[in-house]
Amino acid sequence: MEEMLLSKPSLVPAFCWEEGKPCSGKKIISSLKAGENKLVCVTDGNSFLGSHIVKELLSRGHLVRVTVHNQVDFEDLKGLIKEEDMSKLESVVVAKMKDLDSLCDAFSGCHAVFHTSSFIDPHGISGYSEQMAFLETEGARNVIEACGRAAYRRRCIFTSSLLASIWTSSNLDRVIDESCWSSEEFCRENKLWHALGKMRAEKIAWRKSKEMKVKLVTVCPGLLIDSSFPHDHKETSFPYLKGGSIMLRQGLLALADVGKVAEAHVRVYEAMDNGAYGRYLCFERVVQRLDEAIQLENELKIQGLLSAGTSRIISEEIQSNLSNSKLNRLLFAAPHMSCNQ
Repeated sequence: MEEMLLSKPSLVPAFCWEEGKPCSGKKIISSLKAGENKLVCVTDGNSFLGSHIVKELLSRGHLVRVTVHNQVDFEDLKGLIKEEDMSKLESVVVAKMKDLDSLCDAFSGCHAVFHTSSFIDPHGISGYSEQMAFLETEGARNVIEACGRAAYRRRCIFTSSLLASIWTSSNLDRVIDESCWSSEEFCRENKLWHALGKMRAEKIAWRKSKEMKVKLVTVCPGLLIDSSFPHDHKETSFPYLKGGSIMLRQGLLALADVGKVAEAHVRVYEAMDNGAYGRYLCFERVVQRLDEAIQLENELKIQGLLSAGTSRIISEEIQSNLSNSKLNRLLFAAPHMSCNQ
C-alpha cells in the first residue's frame, strides 16, 4: 500500500470545520523523506494517559500523529501539551472509535498505533454502565480492524487495565500475572462494568489481531497517579475503584505512575523487533497498609470507599500475589532502545 500521510500542521490540526462541526481532514502526500523517523499514531492524545504517551514519544524522537474526537478535545490537548511539543506533532486528526473510515484515514501510513482511547466516568462509579463496556469493546474492534486495513506496518500497542486480570472468585492463592484473566461472569454478577469493558475489549483485540494479522502487545496498568494526583485524574479513578475494598483486602490494589506507564508503552513498542510480545501487567506498587489506603481516600475525597469495614480485618501488612516481573525484565534488558531500531 502506498504510504499516505497527513500534512504537518502549524498548531492547526487536520480539521475542516463547517458550522462548528468537525469533519475529517483531507489526506495529502507528506513531505517526509525515506529514512526520517517512523510515524506512529496515538488515539485520544488529549486523555490523561494519551497525552503522557505523546510527550514520551516526542522526547524519544518519534514522529507522532494524534487523534481527537472534536474541537473541544483539541483545546484540551493544547492545554496538556506544551506549544513547543505541539509544533513537533506530524498532525492532529479527527477520528471516532465508532467510525471505521475515520480510523483508517488516521492510521494511514503509520508504523504503529497506540490505542489509549477509553470511556471515562464523569458521574462517579455508577456512571460507567454495561452499555459503556459494550462501546469499549466495539471501539477496540474497530481500532484493530483499521490498523490491519490502513497502517503501513500492522502494529498496535493497546492500553488495557490490570482490572482485566484480577477479578475472579478463586485467585487468592495464585500469582496474578499476564496469564490471568478476569471472569466475565464474576464481573457481571458484581456489576464491575469497567473491569468487564477492559477485559472484553482486550480479548476482542487479541481475536481481531489474529484475523487482521496485526502484531499486538497490550499494557495493563493499575490505578494511574502522578504528581498532580488526584486533580488531573479524579474522574477516571472512580470507575477503576469499584470493588476497591475487596482489591485492598486481597492485595490487588496497585498504583502506577502515569509517566512510567507512558514510558512502558513506548519501551514495549521499541522492543517489538527484539522479542516484546503478549501482555504486560504494569504497576509501581501495591497498597499493602490500611494507612496508605486511607491516604488515597483522602486524596480522592472518597472517604471510606476502600477502608470501610476493613480496619478490623487488616491489622498488618497485606500480602500481594501480583507480579509485574515480565515488564521489569523487558525494561531492564532494553534500556537504550531508540526510535530508529
